[in-house]
This record gives sequence, C-alpha cells and structure tokens, in this order.
Amino acid sequence: MNTRIESDLLGTMEVPADAYYGIQTLRAAKNFQITGVPIAHFPELIRALAMVKAAAARTNQDFGQLSDKNADAIVYACQDLIQGLHHDQFIVDVIQGGAGTSTNMNANEVIANIALTKLGFNKGDYQHLHPNDHVNRSQSTNDAYPTAVCLGLQFAADNFLPTLISLKASLEEKGREFAHIVKMGRTQLQDAVPMTLGQEFEAFAVNLGEDVDRIKEACALLCEVNLGGTAIGTRINAPAGFSEAVVQKLATISQKPLVPASNLVEATSDMGAFVFFSSMLKRLAIKLSKMSNDLRLLSSGPRTGLGEIRLPEMQPGSSIMPGKVNPVIPEAMNQTAYQVMAADMAVSLAAESGQLQLNAMEPLIVYNLFNSLKMLKAACEMLEQRCIRGITANEDICRDYVERSIGIVTALVPVLGYSVASKLAREALLTGATIKELVLQQQLLTEQELEQALNIEKMIFSQKEG
Repeated sequence: MNTRIESDLLGTMEVPADAYYGIQTLRAAKNFQITGVPIAHFPELIRALAMVKAAAARTNQDFGQLSDKNADAIVYACQDLIQGLHHDQFIVDVIQGGAGTSTNMNANEVIANIALTKLGFNKGDYQHLHPNDHVNRSQSTNDAYPTAVCLGLQFAADNFLPTLISLKASLEEKGREFAHIVKMGRTQLQDAVPMTLGQEFEAFAVNLGEDVDRIKEACALLCEVNLGGTAIGTRINAPAGFSEAVVQKLATISQKPLVPASNLVEATSDMGAFVFFSSMLKRLAIKLSKMSNDLRLLSSGPRTGLGEIRLPEMQPGSSIMPGKVNPVIPEAMNQTAYQVMAADMAVSLAAESGQLQLNAMEPLIVYNLFNSLKMLKAACEMLEQRCIRGITANEDICRDYVERSIGIVTALVPVLGYSVASKLAREALLTGATIKELVLQQQLLTEQELEQALNIEKMIFSQKEG
C-alpha cells in the first residue's frame, strides 16, 4: 500500500497515500475500537461538522484570519461533505476519549486534504493549508463538536419525524376503518366498558402525535449553541465578535434558527439540552412499546387468546410447532424501544459525569442519541409497513365479547343503583348467566327498558356531540 508520512506531537506515522484523513485520525482509529460504528454511520453529523467548518472559514475570512484562497478551498471541501462525498473517510469510532477531539480532527484533516487537492497540492502538504491552523481556526473541539452535534441531531430528527407522522396517519386510517366495530374496553386486563376498535386505534394515533410536537420542542432547545466560545467558553483565540458572526453564518448555511448561548462558559459544560432530547426519545419509545404490547395482546391466540385483531403474517413462527405465526414485528419494536430506554440511561450518566468546564463523556451521548434516532426511524417504518397497514379485525369476536361481558352492568348503575348492579355482576360471574338474562329473570326491568339501558352504541357514544 502506498503511504505518506505525517507527523504530530507524538512522532510520525505512515498514512495511506490516498486517504483524506491524516495522522491524528489514524491514531484515534487505532486507539478506539469500541463499537465498530465509525462517524460515517451518522451522515447528519458529518454534514453538520462540515457546515460548522464552512461557517468558521467564511467568518475567519471576514475577520481577516484566513486568506480568500484558503477560505474558498475550505468551503469547497465542506460542500463536498455536505453533498455526501467522502463520508467513508470518517473512520474514528463514535465512542472515544478526548471529549470529541478525534471526531473534530477527523473532520479537520479530511477538509484540509480535500482543500489541498483543490489548490493543486498533495495530501499532507499542510504547510499550505493546515487542519489546525486553518480549518480549526478560531475554534476548539469544545465548541465546534457540540455545535455540530446540536445541528446534526436536528437534521436526524428532520429525517425521522416524517416517518413518525406517517405511522400516526396509518393508525388514524385504521381508526376510521374500525370505527363501526364494537368491542370491550379493558382496564387492568379485566372487562371494563364497551368502546370501538376505531377508538382504540385513534388513541394510538393521538398518543404518537403528541410526541411529534415534543421532539420538535427538544430540537428548539438545540438551537442555542456555544460556537465561538472555543476551549471553555471564554473565547480565547477567537477575534472579538466572532461568536455572534459565526453562529449567524451557520444559521444561514444550515437554515436552522441557531443563536449563540447567552453564557458560553455554561453552555460549554452543560448537557441539559441533550438530556431533554434523550428523554423525549425515551418517552416515544415507551409509547411505541406499550402500543406494541397492546397489539400483541389484541391479536393473541388465534383461538385461545383475545383474537380481536389479526396481524399480517410475516414469517413462520416456530421450528417445531407447525402453523404457528408470531407477532414478530411488534416484538422487534419492543426490543428497539428497550434499547432506546437503555440509551437514555447512558446519556443521563454521561451528562452527570462531566467535571468543571467540560464534559469528556459527550461522545457517549452523541453515539446514543444518533443511534436511537436511527433505530427508531427503521423500527417505525417496519411497524407501519409490515404491521399496522395490514391489520384486520375479527368483528364477530369483538361483538361477542361485549354481549357476554359482565362489564356492561355499569350502564345499569344509573337505573338500578350500584348495589343492585354489583349483585347482578357477582351472580353473573358465579352462574355463567348473562347480565341481560338475570335482569329479566329477576324482573328488575322490562325487556324494552333493558334494551334501552344496554344500548351498546349509546354506551360508547354517550358523550358524543351531535
């Protein structure tokens, strides 16, 4: 393999001649072989890093810190990354020591070497354009990296939210499709009162719709960034006014309403926005898992469970039991949700573990947030396309459960009183008789009065207007 020699503070190394990354990236790749997940796995983060570097280059140019030639070359290189080129050059494991320095240097070196080739020089000819002196000018890992994370998470959320909205729409469609199907509602796994299957699916949709708004709120918190604060928020090595100018330029490039943090020292050490964002992903994961549990219960059987709905049959369910089909799609969603919940705990621990003016555990936060979004997007697409859209109802079973349920006695409380209704429920449970049979046997109501009191549609829509 052809190589070039690069040097840093620790000595020299051979770097692959055709690589856009350099010696510091290569050291980090050798040091951190933790997850097997390189930065390249999260393209939104790379795009965000490139935008940060492009904004910094143009601002440095405005402030006389970079020549027009070098600034143009850096921006050219950043545009390549923004368009999706050269992402394979981001080889450092997402989890790393150094508070993200390796990620920042991976970006600095790749951008520098793309820019050098644009200027007609060889990769590694850093005397003409240097990763630190030029690409990283007026910046530190401690402001460039978290700013890129804030921006990249917004891009990832933009990519995810349409998937969640589409899932919500499919649930709403099922709500309309099942609006006429009467079934028994249950609390604590016991018969409660009648409802429709449509109401059950409509509730799923509303539940997820709330989280679309919550994730958007979490993204709004990520718009306050510490770019320009450099090492610890004191703006060392950055010209006066740089923070305000570079954030404004980054907002224009990214089309996100970014603003400088009101206190850059606080913003450099605080992980609160990431904790909140993670909490919103956990909240969504809990809801998705609960819904998946309900789908598994409602489809249980097919003959000895509830069997109120049928899930699409996706694959044989057993290597020994012929004919068995399992609810594999909701099960996979459950497992995805558990992983997101666990990731939230990791984010919480990492956020708490910061010391003084910096949190060195930020790479763990980054890995878990981006990975959770990636997993949730894939799982929500799977759930919608391979499960929700194909669900059908067992209408006769749903109606039969209502007719035989003791729970309908609740509708008789206004007519007969709670004590009498309780006795009827108890007797029905002990004898196996239906509520209707007992009421008529005991001549508590006429048949006409009973039918009016136990009108199922009236029970379901008793509070409906119009």
